Amino acid sequence: MPPEPADGGRKRAGYTLTGADGRPQHSDTPGRLGGNRRGRLYGSLDCPAALRALARGGYAAHRVFFADEASAVAAGYRPCGVCLPGPYEAWKGGRAATR
Repeated sequence: MPPEPADGGRKRAGYTLTGADGRPQHSDTPGRLGGNRRGRLYGSLDCPAALRALARGGYAAHRVFFADEASAVAAGYRPCGVCLPGPYEAWKGGRAATR
């Protein structure tokens, strides 16, 4: 008979967040920011643009979550222009300076 898993065979409760390396990681606390894997952008969980996209369908399959803004940026995601206009303008300005 195979040995019993260390967690007693129970499924781990918690949340899956995207880490700074872009890989999924387990967390006991929910993410503070949501994002879209296809568009490589992140924003607040109550972003009007994201909520509209979720209501239309199809968006949820590409949804990712981040613990904080630093993790999202390190993973290569950009800020949302709708719910994070300040960080978006800074990102956009920094991007223009590198061209």
